[in-house]
Amino acid sequence: MEKVGKKLAVLVGCNYENTPYRLHGCHNDVLAMRDVLVNRFGFDSQHIELLMDKSGSPVMPTGINIKKALNKMVDEAEEGDVLYFHFSGHGTLTGKKNQEEAIISIDFNYITNVDIRKIVNRVPQGATFTILSDSCHSGGLIDKEKEQIGPSHHKPKNQELEKNNNYVSVPNKSESASKSYYSKSKFIPHETILEHLASLTNINTLNIGTHMLQLFGNDASVMFSLPQLELDLLKPLKQDEGILLSGCQANEECQDVGGIENENQAYGAFSHAILIVLEKNCDPISYKELVMKSRYVLENDEHIKTQHPCLYCSDENAQALFLSQG
Repeated sequence: MEKVGKKLAVLVGCNYENTPYRLHGCHNDVLAMRDVLVNRFGFDSQHIELLMDKSGSPVMPTGINIKKALNKMVDEAEEGDVLYFHFSGHGTLTGKKNQEEAIISIDFNYITNVDIRKIVNRVPQGATFTILSDSCHSGGLIDKEKEQIGPSHHKPKNQELEKNNNYVSVPNKSESASKSYYSKSKFIPHETILEHLASLTNINTLNIGTHMLQLFGNDASVMFSLPQLELDLLKPLKQDEGILLSGCQANEECQDVGGIENENQAYGAFSHAILIVLEKNCDPISYKELVMKSRYVLENDEHIKTQHPCLYCSDENAQALFLSQG
């Protein structure tokens, strides 16, 4: 087995506090994942950068701060290192050609699939970069990545999973469901964001790139500054070590659950499903098995609307152990 080097992580939770787009469980998601990274996967807490839009947070999850954290992690990476990026928050589609995917920072500066691809292209040979995106329309967030589990993947039969002794059992929610059950889509429509940005720039145009470049300059997504020809040519430059676990397919929406009565109990449905699977499966688990079992958890939760987690990576990485746990 190849030697595992440093383990580095960037965890981003955006609740969009004091906005109409308020979520409740995103901080809880990344705090819970931080504990799992340290206690199960051997991450040093000093090598985990946590960005939350919470009062008193030293670094807010703006677009530039998220990209700085990711680029810093990649800059520090060497062969054999394990890199992990967890995002819990809103996602959207850009409105550009082919409806490209993007995650939304608290200042609405998009981080697009093109930005993620550029970062993944910089990962050193022999290092792995895992992205878990608990946000709407996150399938395909690593541009040009191979689908392992996704829209074209046949839904597994529950009995096939149950043949494994470590299958995930899901309690009957109807017995304990609260009358005040809350679920909110982690999606902000492109048109809503366009209207918001236009109110800041006072520019009368439907071209969101114009607004992004006006507000954020060089810190805007490269999607809005590079010519289309260069964007079309952007592709993996070497053997691809990017691994994407997305909370839903590109045409679906993720759910933020709970938090009306007690925000400490709120969570992102996908992040929560991943944590359930890891808790029920103490032995090392492959990326493919982890995503398949998280699908099973969500399929058996009567409160979650249609949401099918996906896996995008190379064939080899699909069978590799999640975060190189050995």
